[in-house]
Amino acid sequence: MANSILFCATVDYHFKAFHLPYMKWFKEQGWEVHVAASGNMELPFVDRKYTIPIQRSPLSMKNMEAYRELKGIINENQYNIIHCHTPMGGVLARLAAREARKKGTKVIYTAHGFHFCKGAPLKNWMLYYPIEKKLAHYTDCLITINEEDYTLAKQRFNVPTLEHVHGVGVDTEIFQPISENDKAVLRKSFGYKPDDFLLFYAAEFNENKNQQMLIKALALIKEEVPNAKLLLAGEGALQDQCNELAKSLNIPHMIDFLGFRKDIPEILPMCDVAVASSLREGLPVNILEAMACGLPVVASVNRGHRELVIEHKNGWIVKPTNIEGFSNKLKLLAASEDIRRQLGMTGREMIVNTFSVQRILNEKSRIYQSNMKEKEVAQWAVR
Repeated sequence: MANSILFCATVDYHFKAFHLPYMKWFKEQGWEVHVAASGNMELPFVDRKYTIPIQRSPLSMKNMEAYRELKGIINENQYNIIHCHTPMGGVLARLAAREARKKGTKVIYTAHGFHFCKGAPLKNWMLYYPIEKKLAHYTDCLITINEEDYTLAKQRFNVPTLEHVHGVGVDTEIFQPISENDKAVLRKSFGYKPDDFLLFYAAEFNENKNQQMLIKALALIKEEVPNAKLLLAGEGALQDQCNELAKSLNIPHMIDFLGFRKDIPEILPMCDVAVASSLREGLPVNILEAMACGLPVVASVNRGHRELVIEHKNGWIVKPTNIEGFSNKLKLLAASEDIRRQLGMTGREMIVNTFSVQRILNEKSRIYQSNMKEKEVAQWAVR
């Protein structure tokens, strides 16, 4: 039987968005690639896809059904490696793989940002921390994507192998700067003027993403930067609330609610600044992609943003409560194209040198190869 790996996450879109290069790598090594997640999306580089009812909420009873199905899948296929992602995908896969680990299966878990972190609500520590600490005993390799999580895991969790990988990687051929002429053409096609000052943020509308901060900061610059426009891509429960806030601040004409978009690679390069207001991040892809396109960044303070935004080098980070400070950075960038260009160039260099897909593939393939070898040794010892 061919060597095989199972990728598990809560929803299948997670793999399309972040992991196709790594699935492709396994296919190139001659491995079978299986996926288990909720959703009916077709994925390339996948030999077999299992649709199981994983739910985001840890309190959903459907997760018991998903656990039973996942355990049956793992026992039937006897995988060499199981790589799990997302909080619930990570919980269920590691629990379901306990017997398989005794037979040599290696279990890898990537934490895309612990829900418990410096400044996180106490309830997050009470709920998620004990779960992760317990599940560390069923994990062969824990991968973190930022330094803060790596340090925390090193101090508090007992895992055989702990690794730090620089995120999921950005395709620097898809996300890259464009010429001023191309920028003008794109802006016209989307209905914007050449001199509009375009701010961009892609995120679900929820409490954590905190779009209200951006809307309030925009209101503070409406007199001095009347050509500013905030482009908000995404959907979510708080979108209507944000729309009402914009109306109450008399700036609905300065905000475009773009909804769910598949054309981010076209929208980003025509913008002037990437903004981000979230309270908690692991290593945010929206900022990585914006930096790859040569955009300066103004973002709220959190561990993921601290990892990517270096003050005065590629942008600034501001406390979520400091709306005036955030707006001042926007005014500075609006006033100087040279500053925008210099900060953007530095950000692009950071992506190419550290956070590109190829760099991350090199980091992850080393981890995979190490676990491949360990499995081979275990199988030889059994014989």
